[in-house]
Order: sequence, then C-alpha cells, then structure tokens
Amino acid sequence: MSYLVSIVGRPNVGKSTLFNRIIGKKKAIVHVKSGVTRDRIYGNSEWNGIQFSIVDTGGYNPPNNNIDIIDTEIRKQILIALKESDVILFLVDMEIGLLDVDIEISKILRKCKKSILLVVNKVDNGKNLYHDTDFFRLGFNNYYCISAINGSGTGEMLDRLIEILKELVEKKVEEIGDIPRFSVIGRPNVGKSTLINSFLDKYRHIVTNISGTTRDSIDVFYKKFGYKCILFDTPGVRKKSKISENIEFYSTMKTVRTIKYTDICFLMVDAVRGWESQDRNIFRLIEKNQKGVIILINKWDLLHNNKNCSIKKNFEIFIKKNIAPFDNVPILFISAKNKDGLYNIIPIAYHIFRKRKKRLKTNLLNRVMFPIFKKNPPPSINKKLITIKYCTQLPTYTPKFIFFSNYPQYIKESYKRFIENKIRYHFDFIGVPIQIFFRKK
Repeated sequence: MSYLVSIVGRPNVGKSTLFNRIIGKKKAIVHVKSGVTRDRIYGNSEWNGIQFSIVDTGGYNPPNNNIDIIDTEIRKQILIALKESDVILFLVDMEIGLLDVDIEISKILRKCKKSILLVVNKVDNGKNLYHDTDFFRLGFNNYYCISAINGSGTGEMLDRLIEILKELVEKKVEEIGDIPRFSVIGRPNVGKSTLINSFLDKYRHIVTNISGTTRDSIDVFYKKFGYKCILFDTPGVRKKSKISENIEFYSTMKTVRTIKYTDICFLMVDAVRGWESQDRNIFRLIEKNQKGVIILINKWDLLHNNKNCSIKKNFEIFIKKNIAPFDNVPILFISAKNKDGLYNIIPIAYHIFRKRKKRLKTNLLNRVMFPIFKKNPPPSINKKLITIKYCTQLPTYTPKFIFFSNYPQYIKESYKRFIENKIRYHFDFIGVPIQIFFRKK
C-alpha cells in the first residue's frame, strides 16, 4: 500500500524545499517570501524500496481578529492533510528558533494521534547542532536535524520514515491476512456504492444521483458462496482539471492509494455514457500498478436493445481496442441496481487473484515457448539473426518474465507484445498485467 506523508509547519521554514528534495525534482515553488505555497501540492517518492505519496502544505498561520480568507483556506487544507496522512513531518526553523506558532502547531498535531517526525531545518553546519535544545519544549522525544537545501541529514530522517511505514504495512497485513482485496474504481456516479450494497444485500453505503457522495475509501468484509474478501468502495476519479474542492482532492488521492493496496480492481463504466477518456486513464493507472482488473459495464439495463448480441460485441471490441495491448481482460455487462450479472464477478476475481500469484516452472515455460520462438523468431536487423535462448519467471509478487537473447536491444516492441499474448494464451493470465524483460545472454 502507498501511504501518505504530509509536510506541515509555519510559513517559510523550508517545506517546499524539503518536498522538492524528497520527490527529486523542483515541483513546488520556493521563494524567500513566505506564503508562496497556498494550494496543496503532491508527488510520489521512493526510499529503500518503499513507495509513498507526499503532500506539501501551505504555511500555518494562527487565526486572528483580522480575517484573511487565504490564511483561512490554507488552514482548512492543512487540517484535511492531517486527517488523511499516515505520517506527518513537522518542520521548524533552526535559524529563527522556536516561536509561539510552532508550539500551537505541535498541540494541534498531538490531537491527530498520527506518527509525527519533528524535523529541524536549516542546520547547515555542525555548530548549529548545539543550539537546538529549545525544540525539546515541543514535547517530542526525537527530532532530526537537516538541511533541505543541501540534503544533509535527510537520509536519516527518511530511514526513520520508512521504518514507520513498514510497521504500518505489517500491522495492516496482520489485520487482514491473506484475504483477497477487491476495489471498485471508476468515474463519479457510475454505481460503485450500489454495487457494494447489492453484493452485501444491505443498504450500507449512501447512494444518490449526486456525483461525489462517497468521499472516502470504505472497506467491508464479504463472505458468501464459499468466497471471502475485502471490498473497497472508492470515491469517483475525476479529471485533474475538474478537481476543485480540497476534500475531493484527498478523496481522489485515497482512490489512487487504494489501487496500490488492492489485488483486483473492478473498473466500473457507465453504459449510457460509454467508454470515455477518463475510463482509459483509470485503466492505465491500474495497469501501471500491476493490478488485476475486471471491466464492469454498469446500467446495461438502461440501454435500448441491450439484449442485442451485436451491440454488446461492438461495445467489447471498442473497449479492447482502447486498452490494447493489455486487452485480455474480462468485460462483464451488469446492472448493479437490479443485481443482473453480479454473481460471476467474485468467482472471476478469485480466478485472476490466483493467476496473479501463479509461478511457472522454468522447464515448463521453456518447453511451451521454444517451439513458438522457433516458428516465429524475432525479425532480424542489419543481417543479424536474433535468437532467444532461455526464459524464466522472476520471483516477484506479480508475473514478470525475463528472456535471454544474443541481441536483446534489437527486439521490437511488437514482438514483445506477441510474446506477452502467447504467455497469456497458454497459461491463462486473463485480467493479469504481466511484464517482460529482455537481457543479454
């Protein structure tokens, strides 16, 4: 699962500089003038093999009698960030020292009951280390002295951050165990909550015609017909240009994090609106995170002539053309409201879940694939005969295969897709993203 880390502090303590250093690029504006960051800015980072999302918040100014609309909005965004975060980096300034606003922020943070790392910034030389005892007044046992501008001390801080995230991962795995995790993903108002209610035969989630009713990722336990799993209902994913509210921004981020945490995604599409660009974007996000996927065409009962096989077939052909080359995906036509076609979903998801964890023996893989290489070898380039000598599956959580060749650099993308399709066909990797790599033998 990808966790969310927020950087919090008063204005001009170096939050944006630290944010840019952690994500490895200049995304947030850095200026000596305070209050430059007003909107939330987020990015992705990785440290010691652990991925996480990070948010740069605006500088916190305490409320006062002189009403400042911008400061009020920034405070709202910060409070939302605190609520949604798993770990908080509380940044203070060594050069200025401890201020009353730092003490006020520390009091707010303690109420959140989240993991908090106190980070003392602008420690640009060793002499400053002996003048930081004031920060003990904030009540944190440990803190990390860094220089966001040159990077000193950030490694130790990130090491501790990753330790906390690993503890959270282990705790979550211990709570859920090896039960499959299935999430319902899609644009707003496609019927995600209705589907969950129909699965459970309970009116558990609020359903309205107003898009955006679901604001959070909600998980429920499902146990029926010999299957058990965790079902996640997620907020609708809008285009970035249409995300205006702070809450909706974090709702979208929660959906992205749920995709990273889940095993199989049920991508719901509105049959009346049809397959749109945002559906394709969500599909690519699922594929990028190497998750199993089932496409559910919901509200099929609302279409005229919905029993016409040619209409259904054309719909399916159009979608597969849009998601190629990963087009070996189950497409089911359902009505979540009327419960039509629902009882095939969980068994198919279980099948994909097992295939996603499948490990092929090397001798079996080579025995099946070598006749294919012999009959359809890679196209030669510059009179160089390209051969594939050996292949094996890598010991990873999701299916990844490595092929050893005399000239791997000349193997074209089209041949790579050809091999991928053959592996899917012979080993039944339906709905499972697989990765293929070529290496020099």
